[in-house]
Amino acid sequence: ESVFRLVDHIPKGNATWDAKHPDPSSSYAPFRLFNIGNNNPVELNEYISAIEKELGKKAIKNMLPLQPGDVEETYANIDSLQKEIDFKPNTKLSDGIRSFVDWYKEYYKK
Repeated sequence: ESVFRLVDHIPKGNATWDAKHPDPSSSYAPFRLFNIGNNNPVELNEYISAIEKELGKKAIKNMLPLQPGDVEETYANIDSLQKEIDFKPNTKLSDGIRSFVDWYKEYYKK
């Protein structure tokens, strides 16, 4: 839905972009980056459980302490997306995983 709504929003270069203090979501070039996702954090085990459920298989997990570079919490900040197209993605995790697994199985059965 977000991509569909963004098709007619052709980006312009950011005339105030500063290489010394860059905004990674824009540049002088005409492009924009948007986070498209649920802007609520989801526990990794909840995500894994949703995939397990749709595949009908249990994941083999090797639980380790946080590793250098691991992120403790992250989520899609959709503020710029909402500002651009007045839309907030609202797909539930279980629905999104189900759709992805269905697509994946269909695509790779060839």
